[in-house]
Amino acid sequence: MKWQQIPLGTLQTNCYIVENSQRSCLIFDPGSEGKKLIHLLNQRKLTPCAIFLTHAHFDHIGAVNEVRDTYKIPVYIHKQEEKWLGDPALNGSQLFMFQDSIRVSPADHIIKNEGPMEINDFTFSVFHTPGHSPGSVSYYFEKEGFVISGDALFQGSIGRTDLPGGNQSQLLKSIHAKLLSLPEETYVLSGHGPVTAIGDEMDSNPFLNGF
Repeated sequence: MKWQQIPLGTLQTNCYIVENSQRSCLIFDPGSEGKKLIHLLNQRKLTPCAIFLTHAHFDHIGAVNEVRDTYKIPVYIHKQEEKWLGDPALNGSQLFMFQDSIRVSPADHIIKNEGPMEINDFTFSVFHTPGHSPGSVSYYFEKEGFVISGDALFQGSIGRTDLPGGNQSQLLKSIHAKLLSLPEETYVLSGHGPVTAIGDEMDSNPFLNGF
């Protein structure tokens, strides 16, 4: 199984494509530039199975409708942010002058619980990692050794908590309990910036001192 990082949009939000040997794939956080993403998928002859969202901020959801409609695939989001998709006040798109308001159609599947998930030949675990936003989740591929963390954990930093529903204390608890407990060699595929590893963040992330 392989993954690819694709920065999209003004904020260079990382979309991730996880593909298997049959060239099926899952799409995580198609935040913008839907045509670019669709072109890349078609060029590589990949067959998308589903869209998974780490959270519903505008820069992570902007291309959802276009990609979903193109491939006729379901969208998954945590229950605490299902209403954010269609509400520019909640998803943050109306707060930024450079950003048109974003309204995404309702998700097809609501993630209500943590735990293992299987779709087609893909198997992974869902962790609820709130703090950056109430419904933030991370997707852990144990066998492959990586976690898609959204905006919870970055190389040398953590997610901002000054947006509606943000809570720094809660975010630090999420990182400590759900992410830092993973094997140190686990790759962290963040919502922005470069890929890092759990061990590297434990050693050098200034926001995690004391953990």
